Amino acid sequence: MGGNSPCASCKLLRRRCAKDCIFAPFFPSDDPHKFAIVHKVFGASNVSKMLQELPVHQRADAVSSLVYEANARMRDPVYGCVGAISYLQNQVSQLQMQLAVAQAEILCIQMQQENPLENQQMPMEPDDKSFIMHNNLASLPQFINFPSSSNVSQEPLKRESLWT
Repeated sequence: MGGNSPCASCKLLRRRCAKDCIFAPFFPSDDPHKFAIVHKVFGASNVSKMLQELPVHQRADAVSSLVYEANARMRDPVYGCVGAISYLQNQVSQLQMQLAVAQAEILCIQMQQENPLENQQMPMEPDDKSFIMHNNLASLPQFINFPSSSNVSQEPLKRESLWT
């Protein structure tokens, strides 16, 4: 950056900010915390090397990723942003299973409402598809190892601390 106002990295490292400072475009002096976190997690020398190896047009995205990962590492030193991604993937999986159970329950209710007389008058045979569908829907949550929507636990997941 040069001139009177050194960038956040040069200010933190207590050095003179050169005109060709690799950090200046990405770590302005008005946001010192941004560089402080990146420096604490990755080190200024490593960040400098990474930025120098990248084409100029990719550096801003790289800095954004480094800042995101550094913040995630401060919250979760072991897993970093991978922990957040894993948490969200698990949450999506659980919600997909809940949705499948709910859709199966809806289908079962719709079938019972559409054919109330048929279900009472016609005896079900073991090879009848509706017999199999009706009997398997009741035990569907058991097979997919997920509680039905009527008794879903409201407990938060263990990794909820990521978002607090």
